[in-house]
Amino acid sequence: MGVDLRDLIPDKALKVIIDLRELRGKSIAIDAYNALYQFLAAIRQPDGTPLMDSKGRITSHLSGLFYRTINLMESGIKPVYVFDGRPPELKSKEIAMRSSIKAEALSKYEEALASGDIESARKYAQMASKLTNDMVDEAKKLLRAMGIPVVQAPSEGEAQAAYMASRNVVWAVASQDYDSLLFGSPRLIRNLTISGKRKLPRKEVYIEIKPEIIDLNALLNTLGITREQLIDIAILLGTDYNPDGVKGVGPKTALRLIKSYGSLENALKVLKDAYFPTDPLKIKEFFLNPPVMTEVTLTWSEPDERLIKDLLVGQYDFSEYRVISAIERLRKAYRETIKSEIRGLDAWFKS
Repeated sequence: MGVDLRDLIPDKALKVIIDLRELRGKSIAIDAYNALYQFLAAIRQPDGTPLMDSKGRITSHLSGLFYRTINLMESGIKPVYVFDGRPPELKSKEIAMRSSIKAEALSKYEEALASGDIESARKYAQMASKLTNDMVDEAKKLLRAMGIPVVQAPSEGEAQAAYMASRNVVWAVASQDYDSLLFGSPRLIRNLTISGKRKLPRKEVYIEIKPEIIDLNALLNTLGITREQLIDIAILLGTDYNPDGVKGVGPKTALRLIKSYGSLENALKVLKDAYFPTDPLKIKEFFLNPPVMTEVTLTWSEPDERLIKDLLVGQYDFSEYRVISAIERLRKAYRETIKSEIRGLDAWFKS
């Protein structure tokens, strides 16, 4: 889930993207698990049943990944997918809590389905979405066949993506969570993989969701804090490593406390009743120095039609006509976005 910093984001630090082509030529590290869960939640039948093949295997994640990535490429974006590695021990409570929530949601989904409450069934089905190791492996296989770089993080994917952005390996990180800002990404793009019209729960109302860029320096400068102080605020609010945060402390109070006392260490001397099952200074240190892979080389390549068709059509019953059509779009986008850039660089070096 990550920390919720939404109420602290000033207008000066936020830019709404009207057209994805505004990001043309930009390489963007996408939080892969975050994106796959979005596809699992959104791509479903009206009663919440996910897309499946003839063997009953879920394919919503593959469908979303394939077609959405092609849309990004057609807009001139150079996507990179960063996958989570081994979760830190600090995250064990959050993982256990998520498992419990999913189990309860699955039970409620089955009850709603039995009672004919389709709207509730869909809601609980989305909450019960679960990403398996096989599904992750399938996603990586598809991306590689599409010619899209895949980066395997040693631990948190957002930490790896943020490191890459901070070293100018990529331009920004894309995720629904705000954690990459805490890990030091200079830019965070939200809504990149879910932009478009979305139905509001229990209402026949659709809203337009647009991607938005949050600039870390603008955020810090406007709030008058440092990145370390932003981490301090996040810990008071609650992160994946201390989900409960400090009781009674919301975004504005957390900001006031850290600005008044200068640091989490000093603020905790005042918040004597604050309870942390994990040492908050260990959490802070993890955000400042997470395990990451420091050497990353990114290469985009021509899509492999045979491998894509073998996976999607041969194994998972996708429509051959739709897949072939999509591959042509992907091939055209690759040549216009990646290959033309390579030709331009070659011409520059030769001149």
